Amino acid sequence: MQNLQKNDNASEELDVTLHSTSTKPNLKEDRSSLFLLILLYIMQGITFGFSISALPIILQSKKVVTYGEQALFSYVLWPNSLKLFWAPLVDVHYVQWIGKRKSWLLPVQYLMGICLLFSANNINDWIPETGKPNIVMLTCVFFVLNLLASTQNIVVDSWALTMLKKANLGYSSVCSSSGFAIGIMLGSVFPVLLTSEDFYNKYLRNTPSVGGIMTLERLLFICGILFILVATLIGIFKKENDTRLSRLEDDYEQIHITNSYKLLWDILKLPNIRALLIALLTMKVGFSAMRNSLLYLKLVDAGVPADDIMVLNTAMFAVKIVTPFAVSKYTSGPKPMSVCLKSMPIKLIWSLTHIGFIYFTPMIIYSNGILNVPIYYYLILGLLNAISEALSYIMLVAITTFFSRISDPRFGGTYMTLLNTVSNFGMTYSTSIGLICMDFLTFKKCSNDYKNNCSTVNLKEVCNKNGGNCLTTVDGYYVEIVICVVIGFIWYGLFRNMLKNFQTKSSSYWMVYVNRKSEENVEVSVDPCSK
Repeated sequence: MQNLQKNDNASEELDVTLHSTSTKPNLKEDRSSLFLLILLYIMQGITFGFSISALPIILQSKKVVTYGEQALFSYVLWPNSLKLFWAPLVDVHYVQWIGKRKSWLLPVQYLMGICLLFSANNINDWIPETGKPNIVMLTCVFFVLNLLASTQNIVVDSWALTMLKKANLGYSSVCSSSGFAIGIMLGSVFPVLLTSEDFYNKYLRNTPSVGGIMTLERLLFICGILFILVATLIGIFKKENDTRLSRLEDDYEQIHITNSYKLLWDILKLPNIRALLIALLTMKVGFSAMRNSLLYLKLVDAGVPADDIMVLNTAMFAVKIVTPFAVSKYTSGPKPMSVCLKSMPIKLIWSLTHIGFIYFTPMIIYSNGILNVPIYYYLILGLLNAISEALSYIMLVAITTFFSRISDPRFGGTYMTLLNTVSNFGMTYSTSIGLICMDFLTFKKCSNDYKNNCSTVNLKEVCNKNGGNCLTTVDGYYVEIVICVVIGFIWYGLFRNMLKNFQTKSSSYWMVYVNRKSEENVEVSVDPCSK
């Protein structure tokens, strides 16, 4: 009976001390913490930027790398999708005198720095000026680097829940969204531009010369030193002195070392978590046809130069960086999901503008059969993309803020990783479905043989050999957008009230290892991992 009372008091204390939404945000006391969080997220983004864009482009520029080898290198991104498997370990196992989060952050940061220095020392051998790059070695090293970066992401997400004051908790999503976007931009764009001889000669040199602004070796070396320096400064100056969290952990039964993964299972058994995960898995289906990957493919098919699209895509980083700060006043409030739910119908309706834009694109960019893309076309495309990206990031920041509010600070790494992983998977599979459905929803016919529907490569070749052309009678992209908008509004009707209701739940409804009573006075209990 005493233990039950103790747990009830502790959960009530958690509601008051860590998840209060009645206090207005005050950033004065948290400026240094916000700066540190943004810096750490930038560093995570840099490593992923290297892997997602910079190195694949540099490798492809050598003209000796096959797509199969590019596919092998793409495995370096897998740790970010699999980090849920070791998130419980990060939450449960730590050295108390170092600190719960610093026990993981410091060694991970140092190892990332060492990996970058090791890469700097060997990058010229792995990517020689002439000859085949050592794809296997690059894959192994950057797989380890991204494994460490994914672990750092778990640590920083959970540390943010206790590093910031209770009133400023909503700003953790602003730090993650903007910081990661800045890091991705730095890691994907700068290595390509700074090492590009053509870029340096075209824009920065008066007389052409050999080499870029700096070598890839020097760039990796600078990043390695930066990671080690930041880790050292955090170890010396940043203290983990969260007496609130320590008091809560003392009030609850500690998890045994062998039961780390039962923590994840017990979180999944919470009814609210299960309902939320279903909503997150299906939320992005309505936006399947709005993905930039689909839009850009349609633009390239229409004749828009791919290089121009890449330049425009790079410019969109400005929107991704600025939007979280611009909307932080609203998303950091007590009901962030309300902001997300208000943005969703606007984005669904906005997706219909893509139909008209794609339809009129060939008429605008071609003049007498000659490709001539006017400046105003790029301005319209930039405006459409900017509004779409802004709406996407408003929803992202609002959802991430909601995650930070409902996550149990004792196991913040597992909670945040679980929710973010499911949300990201919902986006990934819906994008794949969008690409697959394009073919099924598109109907064509041969111009001189109406029995030939051009549905396979062989039928297309037959049509061309007979002097015909495959004409599109029904463009699957337009059909898919309409279907997705309908699905999106159906989802909105099904989950809107549930998600709004979730915002009013006390934090004890999202906690494991707490005996609590619901509003209907029905006792809900989740057994602890160990006894």
